[in-house]
Amino acid sequence: MPEMSPGTQTRPDARLSRILSLAEAHFGERVRHVSAPGGEGRSSFRLLLAGRSVIATMRPDPARTRLEAQLLEHLGAYCDDTPKFLGLSRNVLFQSDVGHDRLAQRVALYRRKAQADLAAQAVAAIFRYQRAAARPGLPARLSHLGVRRDWVGHFVGQAEVLRSFGQRVPGGFDRAAACAAVARPGRCFVKWDCRAGNAAIGYDNRVRWFDFEYAGLRHGAEDIAWLVADETWPVAPAVMEEIVSDAFDPGLDRRREDYLDYLAIYTTFHAAHRIGLILREAALRGWQPKGRVRELDDAGVHPDFVMQLLRVGAHFAARARVTAPLAPVFEAAAQEFRAQPDAAIAAYPDPAGKAG
Repeated sequence: MPEMSPGTQTRPDARLSRILSLAEAHFGERVRHVSAPGGEGRSSFRLLLAGRSVIATMRPDPARTRLEAQLLEHLGAYCDDTPKFLGLSRNVLFQSDVGHDRLAQRVALYRRKAQADLAAQAVAAIFRYQRAAARPGLPARLSHLGVRRDWVGHFVGQAEVLRSFGQRVPGGFDRAAACAAVARPGRCFVKWDCRAGNAAIGYDNRVRWFDFEYAGLRHGAEDIAWLVADETWPVAPAVMEEIVSDAFDPGLDRRREDYLDYLAIYTTFHAAHRIGLILREAALRGWQPKGRVRELDDAGVHPDFVMQLLRVGAHFAARARVTAPLAPVFEAAAQEFRAQPDAAIAAYPDPAGKAG
């Protein structure tokens, strides 16, 4: 058994032993060292071979692993913004190691100008892998995401989290119109879960995105929204909007303004969703250090991260007519939270409930 990194795995288990056995058979060499970059309980391990490291992934649902393998094989033929497919052996996916530094960790070290430059790289990579996915020959049959009426209604209903800050959703907010705006047919490839913790910086300083097991079809702007409304993402929402506008890919067969309008709407409710998730987690385990959140790719259970989401919600809500009534409510919530951060935790209705 190879050496384990301290603090990442206390003892070998049957799952890890199976992964190591398959890896050594697949690559024809001994695994010298193992670590778990996401901590114990995650699906992926970093395996050190002779002179290189690879990522071995064994997800609880084998279908998800096979889907990811198919996607990486296809995307890797047309872009260099995702891990390279290195093989699939008995539901264990082997992929290239795209870097030890998560995007969420690296961006926190930079000043504003360098943060914006890194954001531009991350956004451009999203557009590139979406364009690559549109190339003929994608072998996977992708699901249409977020199409059920109850899912859309629940997603728009995330705006009710503003009650935790002593605010009410105003009567001028047309929930039915918001649901209609969110309910877009699946036409474009989306990775889903495009938080900054799911991208890494390689030795060549290139941003690459990983974890494609939840990929499917939707409008396409959702991947950008996941990044913009990632609570750990420090880039100002106005700067992100400008970056997205500059990087917009007209090859996606849609108008820039329509794309940005939809992005604003979706980002508004996604920010509200993330706020609710954070308040629930804070009620269960209290505020957490920022560094630990970024290291473990955890929910951003820190007051500064909630403030970031409230700023994002206010900015993007004001950007679209259907969400404009929510903009002053996000702003008022930010003022209330700044004064009494713990009050929002106490007011959150169901800390043990399921996130939307």
